[in-house]
Amino acid sequence: MKPAKTRQILNAPLSWRDMPWGDYFRDALTQQLQPYLGKLYGFHMLKLGNLSAEINTENCAISHQVNVGSEGELLQVLANPMQLPFESKSIDACLLAHTLAWSQDPHRVLREVDRVLIDDGWMIISGFNPFSLLGVSKFVPGLPRKAPWSGRMFSQMRLLDWLGLLNYEVVYRTRFQVLPWHRQGGKLISAHLPALGCLNIVVARKRTFPLIPTRARKSLSTSKIRQTVNATRQFRQKEDQDSVL
Repeated sequence: MKPAKTRQILNAPLSWRDMPWGDYFRDALTQQLQPYLGKLYGFHMLKLGNLSAEINTENCAISHQVNVGSEGELLQVLANPMQLPFESKSIDACLLAHTLAWSQDPHRVLREVDRVLIDDGWMIISGFNPFSLLGVSKFVPGLPRKAPWSGRMFSQMRLLDWLGLLNYEVVYRTRFQVLPWHRQGGKLISAHLPALGCLNIVVARKRTFPLIPTRARKSLSTSKIRQTVNATRQFRQKEDQDSVL
C-alpha cells in the first residue's frame, strides 16, 4: 500500500467541468447527499475546495456556509486546507468533495478538519473508487496526467480506517455511478453492483469519549467518598458508645 503522504505536486481542478463527465459526477454527488444534508444542524459549515463549493447544499439547515480553498472564484476564504484559520471546535459540519484526491497529505487535512469540528460534528467525504472502471482506466498511458485520473484514489476501507483512528462514527457510506460516461451512471448495474461505483461517499460523526475524569466529576466523586467515610465513622462511633453502655 502506497503511503498517504506524497511529494508529488497535485493540481486540483478548479471546477467539475475541467474533467470529463464532471457535470455527471457533481450532479450524482449532490443527489446522493440530499437526504443527509437535511439532517445536519448547527451554525457554521465549511466546504473545502472548489469542487465542494459547487455542490448544492441549499437543503442543509446550516445557513452560514463558507467556501474555503487555495484559489478559486467561488471561495470566500483563501486558506490552505492543512492550516485552516478557524478556532478549534468552532465548526459544525465540513464537506470534503474530492478534497483528499488532490491533497499531498490527506492525513493532515483530516486532522485539521477534526481540530475545527465541534464534538458530534459532521464530516462528509467523497472520492473516486480505485476498484472501478475509472480506477482501472488510470493505468492507460497518458491518462494519469489529466483529471480525474491525476487525482489520488483511496479505497473506502482505507477512509474508514483513517476515520476510525480519529474516533469518528460512520453513519452512512455508499458507492455509485458505475458507468462514469452515463449521466445516470447506469441505474440497473449500479443497483446490483454498487461496489464498482466510480464515486464513493462517507458520512461520519465526531465522537468524543473522555478517558480522564473532569475536575467537576472528580471533585463530586471525592465529596461523595468523604460523605460515605464520615457516615461510616459516625455509625461505628455510635456502636462503640452503645456497647459501653
